Amino acid sequence: MPKVTMPQLGETVAEGTVTKWFRAVGEPVDKGEALFEVSTDKVDTEIPSPAGGTLTAILVPAGQTVDVGTTLALIDEEPGESATGSSTTEGTARGDRSTRRSPVSGRGATASGPDGDQGPARLSPVVRRLLAEHHLEPGDVVGTGPGGRLTREDVLAHVATTSAPTPEASSPVSPVVRRLLREHGLGPDEVTGTGPGGRVQRRDVEAAAASRATRPRDDEVVPFSTIRRLTAEHMVRSKATSAHTLMVREIDYENVERIRRRHGPPFKDREGHSLTYLPFNAVAAVQALGEFPYLNASVGDDALVVHGAVNLGIAVDLDGQGLVVPVVRDAASLSLREMAAHVRALATGARSKRLTVDDMSHGTFTITNPGPYGTLVTGAIINQPQVAILATDGVRRKPVVVAGPDGEELIAIHSIGLVALTFDHRVIDGAYAARFLARLADILETRDWANEL
Repeated sequence: MPKVTMPQLGETVAEGTVTKWFRAVGEPVDKGEALFEVSTDKVDTEIPSPAGGTLTAILVPAGQTVDVGTTLALIDEEPGESATGSSTTEGTARGDRSTRRSPVSGRGATASGPDGDQGPARLSPVVRRLLAEHHLEPGDVVGTGPGGRLTREDVLAHVATTSAPTPEASSPVSPVVRRLLREHGLGPDEVTGTGPGGRVQRRDVEAAAASRATRPRDDEVVPFSTIRRLTAEHMVRSKATSAHTLMVREIDYENVERIRRRHGPPFKDREGHSLTYLPFNAVAAVQALGEFPYLNASVGDDALVVHGAVNLGIAVDLDGQGLVVPVVRDAASLSLREMAAHVRALATGARSKRLTVDDMSHGTFTITNPGPYGTLVTGAIINQPQVAILATDGVRRKPVVVAGPDGEELIAIHSIGLVALTFDHRVIDGAYAARFLARLADILETRDWANEL
């Protein structure tokens, strides 16, 4: 019977959190289809089923964090071929309780197989423990082992497919906890258990009651997701590590805007997506980094590690659920059209949870792009161990002073925006950062972009 295990999602990843199962016990699954979702400190991703058949047991429920290689579930590649026959298997998958009990016995009777009575002596210690934990009798569960003997997987499958299990049945609580729950008007599902296996304990109820008492009744408490919690930890650590300094530069995007107006419609027809400001900013930043390499670096052991290649991270918002930074590898080799395609593919992959940890690794410089929401200035937090991050804010049509044909000053309407560089002042001085921003502005305002489309 094939095992589903926690995959290795990156060379530095040692554990993962199962956040969602897409199939329930007893349901068929095809090889290669998304079976469950895993969250790590770098990425949320959907994991395909390693085999086709019937999902017979889920051993690690959603919300639990386990080490790489841990068995998560079991798949039967030949559904319906157990010793009890195909009709029994189908009944188990449907959750039909009539197939789970002996036709001549009610709850409390022992199950009978072809070779006779299955009394307590025939049950393994593991099966007896599981039956007791879930308040089951042997006659409640159909055995699929030799001679109809109950197996661990049979009990787990029965528990998972029984309709509307009560919280108390799946995670029993002590009489003291039940009394406290009643006194405070709480249900077991409203309290996060910190005991073994997530069991609700007295201190958990008291903490939940105290928390509710200190806030209005209509407030909603939204627990941090794995990616939100790890992002928070990473950001706090970054602020504590680097001497963050912000520098802002105004950019005249009129040169870029003329290219977008002229080439935008045919580009969208050809590529299937709009030509935004982001790939222009990305290409210009990569070119400027070639001339200011200390910004394409990371902090090592009492030294600055200057990277030979520019691996450009692009921050992607997951619809408010978190932020990830997929990486465009060797970005200096890409034209404007190629950069636009790479950025689009990575953003789409991140939002559909199709990227791997490797897609998020080895970045050397990061761009965050809140500009589409009309932001003015964004002081982003450095993505450690990098030394800088560039925020590209909103672009607006504004009156500006320009030089006329004879050198006179004229007022014109141009597309103007701000870019904000957050850099680590431990290793970069303000003058160096200012020269980088000046070069970035020059590239955006004068480069012949038309030749790259």
